Amino acid sequence: MTPKETVKAFYDLDLAKSDKAMDLIHKDCQLYWNSSKGFKSLDYDGIAAMLDGLKKAYLSFNYRISHLLQDGNTVAARYTIYGTPIERSEKEDALAHFISIWEVRDQKLYRCYEMSQLADDSSESLNSYAEIKV
Repeated sequence: MTPKETVKAFYDLDLAKSDKAMDLIHKDCQLYWNSSKGFKSLDYDGIAAMLDGLKKAYLSFNYRISHLLQDGNTVAARYTIYGTPIERSEKEDALAHFISIWEVRDQKLYRCYEMSQLADDSSESLNSYAEIKV
């Protein structure tokens, strides 16, 4: 599997339902995340705990990718996360927009630098993803 295929395999999962996500995460993984709520650093165990929390809070948790670019073992992704919370099972909402840069090692996600901001309801920000093919 190429680095791009590895990253895409992760983003193709519904994290609220899948038990395979951690199979794609390297044991020495480090995630460095700058969000609108501040900076967070997660290791393998922190990522596993975050995914467990998602399963408890969401019926679905999906990615819609607009860009996926590879340079060697590095893959950059631009995407929006959509989720259906347990409290409102009738509606899926856009949660946040992300840019992530992954280093892939041993066909697993090894190192990530990402930035995110909360999604808004503007049609421009949400419709731009429907027009682009990965």
